[in-house]
Amino acid sequence: MNPGPSANQARARLAVPTLAMLPRVADSLSFLYLDIVRVVQDDTGVCAQIQTPRGTDTVYIPTASLSCLLLGPGTSITARALATLARHGTTVVVTGSGGVRTYAGIQPESLSTHWLEHQARAWANETSRLDVAVRMYEHRFHEDVPDGTTLDTLRGMEGQRMKSLYRLLAQQHGIGRFRRNYRPDQWEDQDPVNLALSAANTCLYGIAHAAILAMGCSPALGFVHSGKHHAFLYDIADLYKAETTIPLAFSLHDSTNPERDARLRLRDGLRLFKLLPRIVTDIQALLNPAADEEPDQERHAADLVHLWDPKSGALPAGTNYAQGQ
Repeated sequence: MNPGPSANQARARLAVPTLAMLPRVADSLSFLYLDIVRVVQDDTGVCAQIQTPRGTDTVYIPTASLSCLLLGPGTSITARALATLARHGTTVVVTGSGGVRTYAGIQPESLSTHWLEHQARAWANETSRLDVAVRMYEHRFHEDVPDGTTLDTLRGMEGQRMKSLYRLLAQQHGIGRFRRNYRPDQWEDQDPVNLALSAANTCLYGIAHAAILAMGCSPALGFVHSGKHHAFLYDIADLYKAETTIPLAFSLHDSTNPERDARLRLRDGLRLFKLLPRIVTDIQALLNPAADEEPDQERHAADLVHLWDPKSGALPAGTNYAQGQ
């Protein structure tokens, strides 16, 4: 029996997201990782089809509760499913196994520019850009930076802290003196720690990239790094290296295949994106320390378009502003 026109209309209305349904990017269900599945759209919703010895199992995806869907190896997705995810404001990111590395991202038209605008304003002004760089240092090393510290001084402070960390870890693992060396042209001649660290950092960059895309920020507008399209994700990944990739790399100092071991250990250690919601929250705090004080509707409205006005603030779109009308 075919459903009547009224049933089809009701189903279509249910498929359209409302403002109340749009999720916060840091909610517990914001990120979902899938691999070795086929993602399709049926009459009920978007689902993942998994082939098992018993046949095909179907698991429905809560599209209205997702900010970002990460597709790992062995995944395929139909155009209809992508269209539904886009209507619900879900960013789709193609990743490596376990979410490490990011190869491509599809951002929905309805994704808010709220955090991109915060990023652009902070980046475009030298004073606020330095303020963000200082907050990054304080977040990374858990110490206050004196007022008036220049970026050159900040780089020197960061370099000393990293040298001390390398020296401490080298002593703990009994490997003698260590020097960070990233030489793509002499890749095979590097020691296991440098190989493991480069491989693990690449994976960490992918995780940071996924979070940045999910927020609608630009990977190109970095505050410490600059000159490359991935400058901001290098900034963000640096916040977590001292507790993730660097200790991992030193623990692999005697590995016969440090690159593979680093990727596998980092993927297993992160336990499928525990780091992702944390990265999102940290970016929000870095770009706008007063974020928690903002009205909830203003902060999370994702489907509203405004007109820019430097004096009056955001003005409603779809209005004729001709004088005398």
